Amino acid sequence: MRLGILREIFRMALDSIKSHKLRSFLTLLGIMIGVMTVIGMVSIVQGLNRAFLSQLESAGSDLIIISKYEPIQMGRDSEEIRTRKDLTFEDAVAIQKECSLVKAAAVDLVAEVTQDLPIKYQNVKSHDAFILGMNEHWPEVLTIYLPEQGRFITENDVMHSVKVCVLGFDLAETLFPYTDPVGRYVRIGPEEFTVVGVLQKRGTMFGQSQDNFAAIPITTLMKYYPYNLRRLEIIATPKKHGYIDETMDQIINLLRRRRKVGFGKPNDFSIYTQDTLVDLYNNLTGAVYMVMIVISSIGLLVGGIGVMNIMLVSVRERTREIGIRKAIGARSSDILKQFMIEAVFLTGIGGVLGVIIGFGIALLVKAATPLPASVTLWSVFLGLLVSISVGLFFGIFPAQKAAKLEPIVALRYE
Repeated sequence: MRLGILREIFRMALDSIKSHKLRSFLTLLGIMIGVMTVIGMVSIVQGLNRAFLSQLESAGSDLIIISKYEPIQMGRDSEEIRTRKDLTFEDAVAIQKECSLVKAAAVDLVAEVTQDLPIKYQNVKSHDAFILGMNEHWPEVLTIYLPEQGRFITENDVMHSVKVCVLGFDLAETLFPYTDPVGRYVRIGPEEFTVVGVLQKRGTMFGQSQDNFAAIPITTLMKYYPYNLRRLEIIATPKKHGYIDETMDQIINLLRRRRKVGFGKPNDFSIYTQDTLVDLYNNLTGAVYMVMIVISSIGLLVGGIGVMNIMLVSVRERTREIGIRKAIGARSSDILKQFMIEAVFLTGIGGVLGVIIGFGIALLVKAATPLPASVTLWSVFLGLLVSISVGLFFGIFPAQKAAKLEPIVALRYE
């Protein structure tokens, strides 16, 4: 019997919504916008999180990064950072030789971009590939630099500034679509290099290829091409897993001595680990989440107020109906349930539409831009839960007002 009454209450609530379609749509519009914002932003941020973390995982573990600048700097660099001495190739050599806890210290330096540095094989040219000077330790530090064909740069290549190069997968495909590149000669600007290897394919990051480059010995780059030491970076890895803090201390002490940093003065270089990058990234995405919550909260607040106003109007319009229903035996709890179901149903529809449109926007962004997007089940439940909660919160006052009407007063209402 109670189930039949609930079914009847639900039918009456649905009929009321159907009879005022435009008003109902305008009521759920704010809820839909709020939920849509949450779902769209969560999908994009989650996609970015997965892409970023997968890149870190593919790079390996226990990495120590040393650079002139801080990993993420908001705004302009401070005077102290701008006046720091550049790191050098010799610093990387010293870390490798003098730090007993270091397994390998890899160093890289990007050639300054100029129009005179296309990479060419016969009549095929690549103008958008970049030239990277590297030492021989990269495969020990990052497994992504293991060659798929041929070999990597060797210690002898670095010591004697040999003109050899290792091609990224995409660059090799561009220059040698039908030919084995190993042993062939390419021209990088005016200089001729022997291709000694091709690296494994790494894919794209935010729509940008990670395989469109040529790696040459760092000493060769410094001898033949323009460069800026501000862009030099060193990545080291400890000999034993779990000794990363001790290894960092050893590297810090060595660099402070080499750079003549006085006792008690802060380091004039930056040293950090993958965990630092993850923490910084989480802080950035945390700020994005806060902005998202504020924007969506405004939409949900406007939608909730709209629900309350429309429900109050509905109570006023149906006062005589409420009086008749009470006169023939309807209880105050039945009236309360009817209006609460209307409010929850309205906001629930807004939530469903918001989820669908939010996912649509996220997938559109993924298809049209380099930004990744990831649809998560918990965000669907979150959007629906929030929308239903808004209906319960903002619908309770109109529903209570309707439930408390006296039958005789309601029947006399004009």
